[in-house]
Amino acid sequence: MAAVDGAPVLRLHEVDKIFGLGPQSVIAVRGIDLEVRRGEIVVLLGASGCGKSTMLSMIAGLEAPSHGTITAPSGRTALMFQDAALFPWLTVADNVEFPLRMAKVPRAERRRITAELLAMVRLSDFAERRPHELSGGMRQRVALARALAQRAELLLMDEPFAALDAMMRDHLHDELERLAREAGFSVLFVTHNVREAVRLGDRVLLLSSRPGRVVDEFAIDLPRPRRIEATEVAALARRIGDRLAAVGGHHE
Repeated sequence: MAAVDGAPVLRLHEVDKIFGLGPQSVIAVRGIDLEVRRGEIVVLLGASGCGKSTMLSMIAGLEAPSHGTITAPSGRTALMFQDAALFPWLTVADNVEFPLRMAKVPRAERRRITAELLAMVRLSDFAERRPHELSGGMRQRVALARALAQRAELLLMDEPFAALDAMMRDHLHDELERLAREAGFSVLFVTHNVREAVRLGDRVLLLSSRPGRVVDEFAIDLPRPRRIEATEVAALARRIGDRLAAVGGHHE
């Protein structure tokens, strides 16, 4: 992995998110404090409905916090969902190039960057294919390349591999780890799968059931590369899973 240099790429301080008004209001998250440093993979782990996706939406600027502050010093974040959300009428290359076009990057530079990104995610031979011609894992790799085209320092990932089979998920864990190391970006990764959290994370932050609060933090000191089926990953996942159950969550 890229060295974690201590410089923050994201800070949340006492962040609340409330939907609605009065007695019908719903508190999604409350009092969230967290920091992500450059080169770090931080995993948010919690049961469905605990506010993980709401936090990513606020960080990405899609929702405003009700209280508190969110600071991303570089301002460069990219969001990746469980659904690859590719444009079906565009080729793979054109999907990756799309954010560069929106940023008015000159055509020759766009083409060069797109080719480099497709090579990074090992899809150079599929540049002219349409999304429907790709497997689910390949579509997620295109979505990852498109996110990197935004030149983000922080990649926000909302259960991006949840719909994939175990073998493809493990392959994409390897790819994400490799790309984070090579490109030097940070990741805030949302999941409710405890083993996935331990497999990927430098740190795992445990969220309670609604309203979501950070109730525990685990530093993952296991050496990389890790395997999701490894004994030490399973042992730590059991310990974190027990803690998750104790705060009212469920897990895989």
